[in-house]
Amino acid sequence: MQVDPASMVGAVRALVAIALALGTFMQVLDTSIANVAIPTIAGNLGVSPDQGTWVITSFAVSNGIAVPLTGWLMQRYGTVRTFVVSVLAFTVASFLCGIAWSLPSLVAFRVLQGAVSGPMIPGSQALLLSVFPPQRRGTALAIWSMTTLVAPIAGPVLGGYISDNWSWPWIFFINLPVGVVSGLVCARFLARRETPTRKLPIDAVGVGLLVAWVGALQVMLDQGNDLDWFTSPAIVTLGLVAVIGFVAWLIWELTDRHPIVELGLFARRHFAIGTIAFCLGYAAYFGNIVLMPLWLQTQLGYTATWAGLVAAPSGLVALVVAPIVGRLIGRIDARWIATAGFLSYAASYFMRAGFTANASFEAFVIPQLIMGIGMGSFFVGMLAILFDGLPQQRIPSASGVSNFARIVASSFATSITTTLWARRAAFHQARLASSSSALSPSLQHAVHGLNALGLNDHAAMAVLNRGLTDQAYLLSALDYFRVSGIVTLVSLVLVWCVRRPSGSAPTLAAE
Repeated sequence: MQVDPASMVGAVRALVAIALALGTFMQVLDTSIANVAIPTIAGNLGVSPDQGTWVITSFAVSNGIAVPLTGWLMQRYGTVRTFVVSVLAFTVASFLCGIAWSLPSLVAFRVLQGAVSGPMIPGSQALLLSVFPPQRRGTALAIWSMTTLVAPIAGPVLGGYISDNWSWPWIFFINLPVGVVSGLVCARFLARRETPTRKLPIDAVGVGLLVAWVGALQVMLDQGNDLDWFTSPAIVTLGLVAVIGFVAWLIWELTDRHPIVELGLFARRHFAIGTIAFCLGYAAYFGNIVLMPLWLQTQLGYTATWAGLVAAPSGLVALVVAPIVGRLIGRIDARWIATAGFLSYAASYFMRAGFTANASFEAFVIPQLIMGIGMGSFFVGMLAILFDGLPQQRIPSASGVSNFARIVASSFATSITTTLWARRAAFHQARLASSSSALSPSLQHAVHGLNALGLNDHAAMAVLNRGLTDQAYLLSALDYFRVSGIVTLVSLVLVWCVRRPSGSAPTLAAE
């Protein structure tokens, strides 16, 4: 039985809106809260920080694979039922993450958490719109947008504070009361406004091939550095599975009557070019938000809390910029809005490329503030470009395809970032070491200075070697920031290879 949206008023509507917003908040929060906790998690589980980033990539890649299934699930089982089950399953998966006893178990539970979270963001948005009458839709979207912007601010700060003052499992346990309240409130008050359901065929072969090639490529990227890349038979095998699986998946999806991913959308030039630019820009952005807290904690002595405080200001700026951009999107060329986002990102990365070994907290925060301008304009401008001219009935499919590509790109970017950072650090360390001789006057002077402080020769050399390592990782990070800026500017060129969008951006999930 369908109920008119206007019949849900007052305290009940407010309660439901809060519950739906909490569902969005919880999912978006979990994409950022673990970033600053990676060194803590890695140390506690006895693995390297590079291996600890699997906690991020496993969630992202499984979430990306699940996103294209969202439309089928909502049509087959109903929007309310799909959302409620997703929220409660996410809550259970969060509990399992919190009790994980090893890195493999935590990665497995993060894969589960990402897989069940696919319907949470689109489901919360659709249901929020349904409980408000048409004249109040702006209020609904404002509530939804605020949660997607506040969560990236809260994530790093909460992750850092919890890691320093409690223990890392609580970054997952805090989801439990939120998920239970959100799921039960929505089940209780939205049951009568369930959407119609119908039996639909599922592209099981497409899903299987998608899991095979994306999973193989992700594992190859995660373990390639540890196994010395293509000198390892395992990496060669994973690479072949990824290539063959990708080609088979492309052929299948282009010929199947009910594809899980509607690749025919890429026949539209602006969608194809826009998606490439979207993925490249987002990959550079995500790689940077992974690298910064990792570098601050492992090499510069920052606590998780202070690393989170460095990251948080970008979200605060985005919170201010996003509403302004939202009012402008229908009035000016969306390419200019996207350009503002790309240029802000690039400026932030090039500013970071000027960091020194003794950079202050304020020096780290200023580029984050510039990045916040990009966060507030990048997504809105790119969505307007991607969905321009699409019939309304094809927008959900286009949203699924673009978000799948974006999320998977962020997962790949995380693995590539940590690999490049480690390899460039090794390169710089070897170069710095080769330019120093144990007999050089400057080195001997430094050793004698440390001897005067009470250190023997062995301890003095260990201190100097640590300084050399820190310098190598600094130089590697600066290399990465420069590359990020170049990639972002190249992506910006692609934005101007599409026609001017004619309308405003659809109200779809951006984060």
